[in-house]
Amino acid sequence: MEQLTIRMPKDHLLRINQIAKKTGLKKSDITRLAIKNFIEGYDSEENKSPYEKARHLIGVAESGIPDLGKNHRKHLIQKIKA
Repeated sequence: MEQLTIRMPKDHLLRINQIAKKTGLKKSDITRLAIKNFIEGYDSEENKSPYEKARHLIGVAESGIPDLGKNHRKHLIQKIKA
């Protein structure tokens, strides 16, 4: 296993110390887990298609108009005239 030295804000180190005391894990174990989770998340994001990356955004906004996609021009004209 290789060694890595990092610098971090004091508040992050304090939080790691709190977690270590609460869980009984070593600070190095917590740091390794955090880096592992980041790498796995990064790798899985790289392999996603554009659709998968934006899937959570699709269908988020609802107009309440069931045929808006099909008759958008008609609805836009009605909205302008109103």
